[in-house]
Amino acid sequence: MSQRAGKTDSQIVQELCAQLRAAIPCDERERASIAQFLEIAPTLAHPFDEHADPIHVTGSALVVGERGVVLHLHKRLNLWLQPGGHIESGETPADGALREAREETGLVVAHPSSGPWLMHVDVHPGPRGHTHLDVRYLVQAEDAEPNPGAEESQQVRWFEWDEALSIADVGLAGALRVARTLTR
Repeated sequence: MSQRAGKTDSQIVQELCAQLRAAIPCDERERASIAQFLEIAPTLAHPFDEHADPIHVTGSALVVGERGVVLHLHKRLNLWLQPGGHIESGETPADGALREAREETGLVVAHPSSGPWLMHVDVHPGPRGHTHLDVRYLVQAEDAEPNPGAEESQQVRWFEWDEALSIADVGLAGALRVARTLTR
């Protein structure tokens, strides 16, 4: 059984489920996503391994700062999205979200000083017939220009909140509304 931050995968999933049971969904989509997560995640033998099951937990970050929120144009989906993706061996979802935010934006990012803040969940189709149980964390960045690595989408930028909401798909819109409220 995999150990992440001194905890088993099962313990981490239990903690996520406890947080989600206590969460107040921001809309019907998140309400349905929470219900799916609570039903499916505890049944997965390897919940963070994209190769073990077509359904797995992913981690993403709403990167916020003085100028609003950072989004990137996803190379395959051609949608403006928050940074995020698969969780690597040994990472927690919060670790994976932070790593993905750093890689996909090139910014110095950090969880709030109080620790990782799980602020939204969205269940959606992923590539290759997979389903992503995406847990989303609030992440802070300094006021700097994004500078992603060469292998990442180069279309990364700060958006003011209203502009980000105007281009967001339904899965991202709820997360943006929550993040905006949390940062006011």
